[in-house]
Amino acid sequence: MSISAFKIANKLITGQGAIEQLAGELTRLKINHPLIVTDAILVKSGTVDLALAQLGGRQYGIFDEVKPEPEIAIVEDCARAYRAGAHDGLIGVGGGSAIDIAKAVAAFVGHDGPLEALFGVDQVPRKGPPLIAIPTTAGTGSEVTNVAILSDKAAQLKKGIVSDYLLPDVALVSPQMTLSCPRSVTAASGVDALVHAIESYLSVNASPITDSLALGAIRLIVKALPKAYANPANLHAREDMATASLMAGMAFGNAGVGAVHALAYPLGGRFNIAHGVSNALLLPYVMAWNKMACVERFRDIADAMGVPLAGLSEQQAASLAVEAMAELCAAVDIPTGMRSFGVPEEAIPAMAQEAAGIERLMRNNPRKLSAADIEQIYRAAY
Repeated sequence: MSISAFKIANKLITGQGAIEQLAGELTRLKINHPLIVTDAILVKSGTVDLALAQLGGRQYGIFDEVKPEPEIAIVEDCARAYRAGAHDGLIGVGGGSAIDIAKAVAAFVGHDGPLEALFGVDQVPRKGPPLIAIPTTAGTGSEVTNVAILSDKAAQLKKGIVSDYLLPDVALVSPQMTLSCPRSVTAASGVDALVHAIESYLSVNASPITDSLALGAIRLIVKALPKAYANPANLHAREDMATASLMAGMAFGNAGVGAVHALAYPLGGRFNIAHGVSNALLLPYVMAWNKMACVERFRDIADAMGVPLAGLSEQQAASLAVEAMAELCAAVDIPTGMRSFGVPEEAIPAMAQEAAGIERLMRNNPRKLSAADIEQIYRAAY
């Protein structure tokens, strides 16, 4: 076993009723005037009210201008609101977009230079104000990772801030906070969590710790996601998905993700396709390419997905793992085919070049892929 480090949020609070621990954590972190970072839909739905009820009478501000696939400018706007309100901590309430914005703002307000200087790996100079992450979807794992992903619309690229200073002080994971999640978002975010688990298990940086988390997450997702999709009020399924997303987040936050994510970024950056949907579109096709590099691990994935393995060779089991992934995506009505999202076929070569250049992710992939290989994967997924 090679040396590995394991990084997560400083404290995890999970389970039904976990949201009721918010006031105590604010006291522990000495947050008296938090800024809540969220989106207008969650405010309107009443989901944010579940957190507001637990503030213990504190004064607070709300920044509700987060959008899906958030742009760099939103971080700057939120940072201005934080400074103008003399806030002393952040609470990210939402999906990966809201939590990523909160993480980026925490890094930015503790930094004297431009936001652009923070992009890349380990460019954040110091810890910012305290941050509590409260996910309202079960998928991104942002509440336990050291990455914030933002869209640069001018460059049509997604850019990342990667630093251990982005790890939240508390991840408060309560299934009640996900009950208002629309079915389409439940599906997309759930498959996103599945991709995190699968890619971290196949990563060249996987360890026994991340392996256990990844396989455990896969087992939960294949059972709970269809139930949560079919009946959004099923709190037990919601709790299993929240747990699975957390486990997958801890796995990929340490082992990393690979080519599925690298190929998904150009789709999101150029065509505004939601991150979870982009991953789902590409998952079976990238996995089919990766299979030859680690067939025995694909067999493990098939087993975790409940595929009967008696009498099957490793190759057969691996192929069934890919089929099972595609079937799960179909069961929760994930659209197929990039063309259904208006992606022009002539954009594929440029997207392939862009994806090939995302070395931070591609180096984790078990199979080395050239731009020509990636172009073939895009065409298969078209």
